[in-house]
Amino acid sequence: MKLLTKRQLILLHDQLIDETGGAHGIRDEGLLESALFTPLQTFEGAELFPSVAEKAARLGYGLVKNHAFVDGNKRIGAHAMLVFLAVNGIRIEYTQKELSDIILQVASGEKDYTDLLLWLRSHTVD
Repeated sequence: MKLLTKRQLILLHDQLIDETGGAHGIRDEGLLESALFTPLQTFEGAELFPSVAEKAARLGYGLVKNHAFVDGNKRIGAHAMLVFLAVNGIRIEYTQKELSDIILQVASGEKDYTDLLLWLRSHTVD
């Protein structure tokens, strides 16, 4: 499995801000690292998020909810989740509205990690 590094995540964020507008910068480094490393957590030797989809959903969820960046947290959450899936060979099909809706629902607290994971699984192409 290929993982995104902190540096890659920051570069992805910078690119998003350059292309779509907003403010550059990290608001809280600890929250950024939490979002990045939570998908890798284990308990008693077992991965808490064993599948690529679970790791992707946890990464996206953490970035959206942690507000680690000054701006663009929802955008980087969605983008990092999709990039992580793509570099690991998982393809999903969705409309921009579907993606926007689930990310906005996660951000508002209407949907949680499990909902995001179910959304990913329901949009995965075999």
